[in-house]
Amino acid sequence: MNVFKAIKMGSVAATLVNLLAGCANNEYAHTSPYHLGPVAGQAIGNATGVVAGNALGLGVGVVEGTAAGVVAPFDPSYRMVRHWKTETTADGRMIQVPVDVLVDKYGRPVNMPAPTGNSLAPSPATSPVK
Repeated sequence: MNVFKAIKMGSVAATLVNLLAGCANNEYAHTSPYHLGPVAGQAIGNATGVVAGNALGLGVGVVEGTAAGVVAPFDPSYRMVRHWKTETTADGRMIQVPVDVLVDKYGRPVNMPAPTGNSLAPSPATSPVK
């Protein structure tokens, strides 16, 4: 009798699941998409989605911008521009001396000594970076 009871309970459960679960199909819909209710519902749903999406986008943008701003001062990468200066030695020879200029990501000279140790203060007239 236990098998019969299990089959009966299973068929009742399957019947209830089939009756309570509905399928959405626009072909047999009972409302017209041109009536006020469905149109208003669609408009309110779209507006709610736009507002919620923009609010979340704003939040994500603020967090990512703040993170990029906090990390920027700790960026260890740098760019060095080297140009050569002609100098005359005490015995009359002409030699080329390297001058390193530390520049930022836009190519503008940074007002600090280059980490290579052989930098001179760049003069505005001879600076290779404009």
